[in-house]
Amino acid sequence: MQILMAFITGLIFGLGLILSGMTDPAKVIGFLDITGTWNPSLAFVMGGAVLIAAIAFHFAETRPKALLGDVMRLPTARQIDRRLVMGGLVFGVGWGLAGYCPGPALASLANGGSKPLIFVVAMIAGMAIFEIQERCASAHKRKAI
Repeated sequence: MQILMAFITGLIFGLGLILSGMTDPAKVIGFLDITGTWNPSLAFVMGGAVLIAAIAFHFAETRPKALLGDVMRLPTARQIDRRLVMGGLVFGVGWGLAGYCPGPALASLANGGSKPLIFVVAMIAGMAIFEIQERCASAHKRKAI
């Protein structure tokens, strides 16, 4: 049941991205071009998403279990550290250069074309490099102890 709900949720999210035009890199780049032909549509999509997420997190914080019965696991980290800032910078630069972030890039695969495919392959490669680096770092820490 959980896999089915994850699929349905992802499908709704992807359809929302497609319907709102957020799978079009030109819209994203137009939003980031504040000195040129600025396109504010992404701000409205983000604002709607933040509002819905705020409401959902408010209700989630009051529940001991998720709707499907799992233990509720909400983020606990509250500090802004170097890794968070660097990750945000890398994400932002990649988003600005390509016009894609992970969700819209995956939804864009349905439209075909080489650009979203290249982005997704590079994204998966980056995630794999991160995982390898993290494993090496934690193995190095264990050896040092």
